[in-house]
Amino acid sequence: MDERSFVYDSMYPVARVLYQNLPIEVAGYALFAIILLLSALVYKLGFAKKLPLGKNIVIGLFLAAGGLGLTFLAFFLPVVEGLVIAALILILYKIRLWREKRENAASH
Repeated sequence: MDERSFVYDSMYPVARVLYQNLPIEVAGYALFAIILLLSALVYKLGFAKKLPLGKNIVIGLFLAAGGLGLTFLAFFLPVVEGLVIAALILILYKIRLWREKRENAASH
């Protein structure tokens, strides 16, 4: 077993797929973009409030800085997979909340 296959076998699935199928110079940026998009989605679904533009820019900068740190962890920890699960749970929650509001509005 060579060193490269040992590293690929240690990676979590999303990082492994990206690094095996994309040029090595692009794979890290793709992983960062996926983490940034999923982090923004989870933030929007679970925590976002109506804020002024300046505060949204600051939050975006902090999401980007946190995403950079999570990118380094995502090679050998299930960061992307965890963000996908969090997004799915929040989507289901939002759908249920929307249904309950619609049913309450129809019954009154």
